[in-house]
Amino acid sequence: MDPRDYILAKQIQWAQNNGLDLIGSKVDQGRKAYVSNLNDNFFLELKPGVKEAFAAGDGGELSGKVAKIQALHSSAALAVNIFQYWQDKNMLAELLTECDLCSSRREIKGSLEFERKFAIDKSFNIAPNIDIVIKNEARDDITHYAIESKFSEPFTKYNNTLGIKEKYLDLDIWSDIPAIHDLALKISPNDLKFDYLHAAQLIKHILGLKNQTDKSKFRLLYLYYDTPGISSYIHNKEIEEFKEIAVNDDIMFHSLSYQALIVRLAQKFREDHPEYIKYITARYL
Repeated sequence: MDPRDYILAKQIQWAQNNGLDLIGSKVDQGRKAYVSNLNDNFFLELKPGVKEAFAAGDGGELSGKVAKIQALHSSAALAVNIFQYWQDKNMLAELLTECDLCSSRREIKGSLEFERKFAIDKSFNIAPNIDIVIKNEARDDITHYAIESKFSEPFTKYNNTLGIKEKYLDLDIWSDIPAIHDLALKISPNDLKFDYLHAAQLIKHILGLKNQTDKSKFRLLYLYYDTPGISSYIHNKEIEEFKEIAVNDDIMFHSLSYQALIVRLAQKFREDHPEYIKYITARYL
């Protein structure tokens, strides 16, 4: 089965099992893979601050008669369902530990934010929007933990040819990341190197983070939904290839599947957070 069809079928079955009313992307048109009630797509109702972040973001997640985030296969909704729950729990170090981003002994005093913008150059009108960012104190050795969330997007044809625009290539910011710059040159203006990994987006995130802080002070996690089949196998190989390039430039780039993260959360937190674990395991495993 095509990976995107696999994800859609699984999510539609979950929605039907829970008696949710589904509509198409244009209400009466398109595959019925959108919840008619926005909050039906979330374990917890969108908090005001989270809703404001998505409204201010450049992805248009909340715009239109049927919002993108109403899709059962929305990566934004997936990110909210996994991470919003922990915003007020004072357990960000424990969460980041399960993401392989830090040790549970580390003290995290920052906040968890969605759709955080990191400008690359002041002359650009649009800055990269990173799905989830946990910002720590400036005196800490790691000040930014950034997470890019993927659900069905890698298997959407539109992403497959999006490369780096030429306006990015001559910036001074590349001087200490020559391997990533070389990759950017290879995928400009179209990405003919990767079939499933949106490398240009990851490169822009790195540039935005690097413009905010030193490259040694941030970590970037590619958190993706894994599926059976050859397409996912190739996707995983492409992730590893990108990781090797990033490591050559001393960029702390990590990858993890959502399934692996959910299993870890279930093993560690089921007893104390049973309803949350029941929801994420039933829906996404």
